[in-house]
Amino acid sequence: MSEIMIDIRNLVKKVFIGSPNELQILKNITITINKGEFVSIVGVSGSGKTTLMNVIGALDRPTSGEYILDGETIQKMSDNELSDIRNKKIGFVFQTFNLIPRNSALKNIELPMLYAGMNRHQRMQRAKELLELVGMSERMHHLPNELSGGEKQRVAISRALSNDPAIILADEPTGALDSVTGRVVMDLFHKVHETKGTTVVLITHNHELAEETQRILTIKDGSIVDEKRNPHWILGKKRGEMNVFS
Repeated sequence: MSEIMIDIRNLVKKVFIGSPNELQILKNITITINKGEFVSIVGVSGSGKTTLMNVIGALDRPTSGEYILDGETIQKMSDNELSDIRNKKIGFVFQTFNLIPRNSALKNIELPMLYAGMNRHQRMQRAKELLELVGMSERMHHLPNELSGGEKQRVAISRALSNDPAIILADEPTGALDSVTGRVVMDLFHKVHETKGTTVVLITHNHELAEETQRILTIKDGSIVDEKRNPHWILGKKRGEMNVFS
């Protein structure tokens, strides 16, 4: 029996836009994601997928419902405990990269490990290994403004992996990239999933990208309206023709 990584039950998220008005963004969401799954959450702009990502990533708290991440009940945690969860258990990859401009690629990857208390030698060694994993060893001392969009995203993926997280949460990771570079980035997610067994959750509006994942959850108007397993998904067989990381 598969172990559950993400267990969300009857989750509701409301935002208050002035008393007595309130807006319900997420409506009784119930989903489970197993350890080692590659799952996509797909929906158009305004569907609630970003709000759901923020809750899954412990960036925001639900209004009601239950969220258990890798056996830990998220809504009962303090802000400091949530910060620790985000640092050590979740690796984030965003559309806008979110790299620190004044830090080199190497230093950007080291930062989460610094917050986790890892010593300097270990941080540097692991950062170099992760840059090699994504084919960026020769660019380790470059600043973000000296890198292309695809190179920035590869650094961001390396940073997300720095503390060996249980889950990678990728929010529109190819949205700011051209199709060829986006293919390289998706190949990287497949490589991480295949070689490390990391749970990967892809948040996207792109149905073609969603078709590369094991299971597809569709969100509309704050509700999960469809859930299906990908009948064509075979480990290692849904990567692009480039296959640059074989």
